[in-house]
Amino acid sequence: MNKMRYITIALTAAVMLAAIACESQYEALLSSHDSDAKYKAAMEYFNNKRYQRASQLFESLAVLTSGTERDDTVQYYWGLSNYRYKDYYTAQSNFTKFLENFPLSPFAEDARFLRLDCMYRATYRYELDQAPTKACLQAIEEYTREYPADSPHLEACRLMKEDLLERLDRKAYEAARLYYKMEDYKASRVAFRNVLKDNSENRYREDILYYTAMSSYHYARLSVEAKQKERYLVFMDDYLNFIGEYPESHYRSELDTVHKRVLKALGRYTGDESTEQ
Repeated sequence: MNKMRYITIALTAAVMLAAIACESQYEALLSSHDSDAKYKAAMEYFNNKRYQRASQLFESLAVLTSGTERDDTVQYYWGLSNYRYKDYYTAQSNFTKFLENFPLSPFAEDARFLRLDCMYRATYRYELDQAPTKACLQAIEEYTREYPADSPHLEACRLMKEDLLERLDRKAYEAARLYYKMEDYKASRVAFRNVLKDNSENRYREDILYYTAMSSYHYARLSVEAKQKERYLVFMDDYLNFIGEYPESHYRSELDTVHKRVLKALGRYTGDESTEQ
């Protein structure tokens, strides 16, 4: 028992001494001015997926290699190490600086895409501020204009763009729907129409047209009697617009039922479901 305990203690001590030695070696590398040794070690740390240490070495190496043929490689791998370490904020800054200094580097296309990816990861869900989303979309447009159709990153850019545009569409849609939830039907109809005025291709177009019609209906229904006819006619227009675009919509049955009520209110209902005027 005592022998086993002694062996365990000895092994633990050996591991600790080795760790201390490695740490001391790493600290020595950080303060070293031997660019070749530091470069080799940084690449080894990177290839062994020890990205934080690689990043620190590349950062300290950048001063030594500035203006040399290794300059762009060191700067790129500094950013790539931070990216792989998932420090996207620092990586974005690295790649931005890299592209300013080395726009013609062989690493430039990948650096620009990785910068885009960092920007994309910094965007927020639709309920929050969408300024980063808009900045990222602009950067994607610039990237896709600059690089050819066979770029390996274009599909990833397309997926990013789709996701970001969906967030903007949903934010606009949900902002308008808030008025509907608050039962401010006049404001909700105006808001929904403005959403489509700003972007007629909004992904929620079917829902928007449905809520536009329902806003018209509820606004008319709750109006004083003298103004109901005029406002029910607005619903009729919205209803016809909807079924013209989405005749097979899952909203169709509900809107048809409301349409019958409006026809009755206008004194036009004859029992023929096709009656619309």
